[in-house]
Amino acid sequence: MRKVFALLLMICLIFTMTGCSRKENTASGPVTITVWHDKEDAVIAVLEEAVKPLRPDINVVFEKKSGMTESLKLVGNDKNAAPEMYFFAHDKIGVYAEMGVIAPITDFVDVSEQAGYVPITVRGAAYKGKIYQMPLYFETLLFMYNKKYMKEADIPATTEQLYGYMERKTKYGHYGFVEQHSTPYYAAGWIHGFGGSILSEDGKPGLNAPETVKALAYHKKFVDYMPGETEYATVNTLFTEGMAHATIAGPWFIPTVRAAGIDVGIAPMPIVDETGLPLAPYSGVQGLHVLKVHAETKKAPITAVLTTLMQPEVSNKLAKVSGCAPALESCYAQDDVKNDVLIMAMRSTAETAVPMPNTPELDVMWTVAGSLLTDVNMSGYEVQTAADSAQKKALELIEAMK
Repeated sequence: MRKVFALLLMICLIFTMTGCSRKENTASGPVTITVWHDKEDAVIAVLEEAVKPLRPDINVVFEKKSGMTESLKLVGNDKNAAPEMYFFAHDKIGVYAEMGVIAPITDFVDVSEQAGYVPITVRGAAYKGKIYQMPLYFETLLFMYNKKYMKEADIPATTEQLYGYMERKTKYGHYGFVEQHSTPYYAAGWIHGFGGSILSEDGKPGLNAPETVKALAYHKKFVDYMPGETEYATVNTLFTEGMAHATIAGPWFIPTVRAAGIDVGIAPMPIVDETGLPLAPYSGVQGLHVLKVHAETKKAPITAVLTTLMQPEVSNKLAKVSGCAPALESCYAQDDVKNDVLIMAMRSTAETAVPMPNTPELDVMWTVAGSLLTDVNMSGYEVQTAADSAQKKALELIEAMK
């Protein structure tokens, strides 16, 4: 009987030890890193392939989210609801930094100009002296033209040359040049070409600054040679149907243009004759951010994921599937990148483009600036008066945010 009891005791002890051991292994076992995103499948497929070697120790799950901005605001610092990371544009960094929900990316990896990133991407990732994003790729607007109509000798080097082309060619239902002239994102390039701004990098509106007023007044004469309706669909239709000879649009427009059978060319942004500065559009930087609530408890696996995804070969593949430009300088030495006209055009434009402001104040500026552009370009308001009114409104809305 004693032998039977001893045997049962030993079996119980073995099971107890095994149970303890299994519990310890579970606690220190595989880690899941969730990444929220709003990207197309081809982009995520590149990232999923890149992180496969991290398995089984680190399992990276990419979860698509609609309404990313509001979703991140809702989860904030809730460790049970917030993802470890998110893949998104840089322009909301200031909002999340002020909320205290994101951690500086430099707590995990070295992201600086010295580390080999295109300077504009580091500028876009920075907020109040700290870098919150690991850039993967960026995009800028481009000057596009239809080679059937605009010949090499016609490509405008300056805005006055562009204006002259518009004067000659805008007739019989054709337009020499069209753009979304009363949309702030597109008009910003003209404003920057005069040294003005919609919103400075430190969150101050510049709608009635002398440089901005000059830009709006100058741009108006170009608007007079464009159709009254210049929404996204209208501009795109005019260009894809061959009725507009040139436009300013993003790289996302190229597949549609080529599918329409347009032999599209890409040229440098025209230089403003009066200032000697080129039209300088906004640039958007896409990259990875870390939620603060997981920064300490999962620092090692988060660092491993970031280190894996910041490799040049990942950026090269992303460039191919996204149509955007790599954030890493070293990628531009690769043949498949440097031979891509679209990517190299964005890299060239990046020298003068302006990162979209990432301060919280930007949220109120789109509506105010849009109303100003409509007043000047479509309603015929006097520029200085309209600009002063818009600046006053912007300051009131920004004050109300405090």
